[in-house]
Amino acid sequence: MLFEELTQVIQNRRSHYAYDFIDKKISKDTIEKIVNNGIWAPTHKLTQPWRFVVLEGEHHKDLGKYMANYYREIYTEEEFSNQRFEETKSYPEKATLLVLIFQPSKRSNLPEWEEIAAISCAVQNMWLSCTSLNIGSYWDTGIATINYINDSITLEDNEKCLGVFYMGYLKDDLPKVNRKRKPLSKKISWHKR
Repeated sequence: MLFEELTQVIQNRRSHYAYDFIDKKISKDTIEKIVNNGIWAPTHKLTQPWRFVVLEGEHHKDLGKYMANYYREIYTEEEFSNQRFEETKSYPEKATLLVLIFQPSKRSNLPEWEEIAAISCAVQNMWLSCTSLNIGSYWDTGIATINYINDSITLEDNEKCLGVFYMGYLKDDLPKVNRKRKPLSKKISWHKR
């Protein structure tokens, strides 16, 4: 891959929420290729502090109901209308849901931030892979989502859920978003001694 092509993929990467997804299933082979790119992320001492679980079947409906009921409890009806409740219930149905599980290494004394940084690199690899395949994606770290996972799948004593990575094929008619970053001149300096 040429540097310019890689730059295009990086700069075209963005969060696409499940509202932007169509009802088309991502194949198991494609999911495995995306996750395989994730596991090639750098990890200190090769601890590879992650595992991934694809939620299938009723999880999509159950997660939607769980999120809708969770938000109904913490917000007033004015803040979280019946329409919003119904939209939230159906929100995950068109997505592939990949649970991100943090497994701190038992064989090294690495700081937790390094291990979480490694998972963040893995997620970025998956995000860029999705972008290159024209698959929308984003990392959901909301408390309702994490609570659902903690209640629904078995985690080892030392494991933590770090959220769910949503993936889905995108609608054709999505508006172009003008993404901005501060100029490099504001974010880099050169120090010479």
